[in-house]
Amino acid sequence: MPYAIDETHDPNLKSWVESANDPQSDFPIQNLPLCVPRGTEFGAILPACTRIGDYLVDLEALSDSDLLDETLSGPDWDHYGTWEPERRLALRKRLSELFSEGNPELRDNEALRGRVMIPMGDYEFEVPFYAQDYTDFYASINHATNVGSMFRPDNPLLPNYKHIPIGYHGRASSIVPSGTHIKRPIGQQAPAEDGGQPAFGPCKLLDYEMEMGAIIGRGNKLGESISIEEAEDHILGMCILNDWSARDLQKWEYVPLGPFLAKNFASTVSPYIVTMEALAPFRCAVAVRPEGDPQPLPYMDSATNRESGGFDITLEVWLASAQMREQGMEPIRLSKGNFRDMYWTIAQMVTHHTVNGCNLNPGDLLGSGTVSGTTRDSRGSLLELTWDGDPFANPPVLVPGTQRTPIVLPTGEERKFIADGDEIIMKAYCEREGYRRIGFGECRGIIEPAHSS
Repeated sequence: MPYAIDETHDPNLKSWVESANDPQSDFPIQNLPLCVPRGTEFGAILPACTRIGDYLVDLEALSDSDLLDETLSGPDWDHYGTWEPERRLALRKRLSELFSEGNPELRDNEALRGRVMIPMGDYEFEVPFYAQDYTDFYASINHATNVGSMFRPDNPLLPNYKHIPIGYHGRASSIVPSGTHIKRPIGQQAPAEDGGQPAFGPCKLLDYEMEMGAIIGRGNKLGESISIEEAEDHILGMCILNDWSARDLQKWEYVPLGPFLAKNFASTVSPYIVTMEALAPFRCAVAVRPEGDPQPLPYMDSATNRESGGFDITLEVWLASAQMREQGMEPIRLSKGNFRDMYWTIAQMVTHHTVNGCNLNPGDLLGSGTVSGTTRDSRGSLLELTWDGDPFANPPVLVPGTQRTPIVLPTGEERKFIADGDEIIMKAYCEREGYRRIGFGECRGIIEPAHSS
């Protein structure tokens, strides 16, 4: 396990920043995530920051003082991500020390505190990393089984699924920060009958996908691979990812080469990178493979990965329609799942991605694929959530994919897929007895009508 539990994870550790001591805060002193704020008044991008409680901390300004040995500058985490894990850990420990209750070094330096401590409320956020490339995986066997059962009831999983982490290369240019409004995509949809002309127009079956994203820190050279033992040393941290999906476009275009316009119009990420160091207490064993399933080939297998390659991260999806917001109603929760249920681990994704010599670069994003459990309320997309089939029942209940029960909102509105004006809100957090809860913030997006074509 490359990242150990240490004094920075002590649940009794408190901060002189009082808001960080709230038990429900996503950002206690045990977290210290990375982010890139942007001023709303002038649009200026700030240097790289961390967050504690209700404050951002300008790390460039802090590193200009004599309280940090490291020099941090610029809005991107690419350079920091290339550091060796030991060097990153040393910075984390120093920040934890500076913000710990009873430490006067920064607390009592009023002039410096005024320069580095930024109250929340006046800032939006950029994507907290620069992705040259984006790869989306399909690592939840529950999601794959659900989707496969809709269209191939007799053969839900294709033969390769249990042998390799399935993935496709997405579009890095359309990765957007939380809060960005998303235009409904336009494209071709399948003909009403075989041999007919495809329809063209705004997507009718717009969906979200509840995912986690892993951000690459250190890359690898072209022609070299990353071993399963070293894979996590190349990961900076994780964020929430909403991989918006146009299901009707996807159905028409995915054969024979996979998703294209159905996926490349937008992918939304949360503002914070929760580092691998912060996630150390929330590691868990990988999901047990059912008897008879093949074990990973040796290049994707290790005792450490089996014992602690999983992450106990709870994910939730909430929805607020335009009517709900106008009437002052709170969003409703659609689903709740857990990242520990994934069939393939992040380390396995990195290792498989590079086994052929593919070079990953600092800031590249790896999406996990939709996180779904075995119960209806843990399904991570509306495609699954409103579908009436249950492949995990005994015996399985596999009704046609067109049979759906809509979600009924407090206003009486019904949803099988996302409507214009709907806001989708994703949350993620880690909880474990004996440790402080930490969170990833929120990943939000409102759907706007399609542009005129």
